[in-house]
Amino acid sequence: MMETISEYMPRDLYFERIKPFIGSHIIKVLAGQRRVGKSYVLYQLMDEICKGDGAANIIYINTEFAEFRQIRTDVDLYDYVSSRLASGRKNFVFIDEIQDIADFEKAVRSLYAEENCDLYFTGSNAHLLSGELATYLAGRYIQFQIHPLGYREFLSFYHFENSTGTLRKYLRIGGMPYLASLPEKEEHLAREYLKNVYESILLRDVLIRENIRNIRFLENLAEYLADNTGSIFSANNISKYLKNQKIRIPVQTVITYLAALEKSFIVHKVSRAEANGLKIFEIGEKYYFEDIGLRNVLAKNPPELDMAKLVENAVYLFLIQRGFTVYVGKDGDKEIDFIAKKEGAKLYVQAVWRIGDEAAYKREFGNLEGIQDNFPKYVVSMEDDMGAVTPTGIICMNLKDFLMMEI
Repeated sequence: MMETISEYMPRDLYFERIKPFIGSHIIKVLAGQRRVGKSYVLYQLMDEICKGDGAANIIYINTEFAEFRQIRTDVDLYDYVSSRLASGRKNFVFIDEIQDIADFEKAVRSLYAEENCDLYFTGSNAHLLSGELATYLAGRYIQFQIHPLGYREFLSFYHFENSTGTLRKYLRIGGMPYLASLPEKEEHLAREYLKNVYESILLRDVLIRENIRNIRFLENLAEYLADNTGSIFSANNISKYLKNQKIRIPVQTVITYLAALEKSFIVHKVSRAEANGLKIFEIGEKYYFEDIGLRNVLAKNPPELDMAKLVENAVYLFLIQRGFTVYVGKDGDKEIDFIAKKEGAKLYVQAVWRIGDEAAYKREFGNLEGIQDNFPKYVVSMEDDMGAVTPTGIICMNLKDFLMMEI
């Protein structure tokens, strides 16, 4: 039995979602960007299993460790696991970064069919379960998205109080868990770490896996998305923009490279939808970053000059971390920053840095007031005097309080 790691910060938001499936005959898949802490959720699960069953046989493989470098193909994986299964005991198999094993789905398929072990694995590709594995195992696996630290987790990892200062720190460095181990006042170290993480993702999960050839354009595209976080975007428009810059990139290439950035979890594409829910638009989407800190190392402006974009990105991350499906809303000629749906519930959010003048007030609140339903409607900003309900029922909240909600 593997000795599990005892010194780690628990990720209970995700652990509690997975825990009910421990021991069930269904494959548990933990997907997410590199370095967001998927391995530590596995450690937490292994510890839970060992607490309940001291005789449990834990088989752990991490493809990033040298001791497992001989496991390169599905045959290697199957032989390694099969040779370590114990009779008369419950077997639990944990495989970290499984996408690095060629044709891994064939081994997983066999191990699942033989019903001798409980399977868990992590991957850093959003399309990990495409193709054969998804077809053969339809209904037999469940996927959990693991994200960087949300603001509540950020406070816990750093042992911070909820304040404007800590919120601004979160908006500067983001939620990569490892950063909590660095000296608090040495934020330049955080920036260097984030640069290294980004380069690793770009190399291992984008360039190599997606067979990208125009590296410079890919880097420029990622930087463009960082500078235009939360702006209406289309591949056709960026292709036209590049033509004006004397750079000729076909629209299909833009689409392909955007998809590659999505697959690696660097960015999320958010479609536009009518507020009444009758139509989802196929063009004019927005992009938000999986980690605010990674976004900041790519952007031209320092975080202090991009607060409006960071507030919007932070709200988006909070919503998806809480399990919502999120759209950019459209109500006639009015735009709603976010329409979030989960299990029949819905909420609307306008995310702004500051309300500013009367025209901005009318725009942010007026856009919500036109929606004729009784689901919660929020205006979220960095302003300290937020914290009331308007006569029309719109809830005004400071971002640091909104990010602490239980929804």
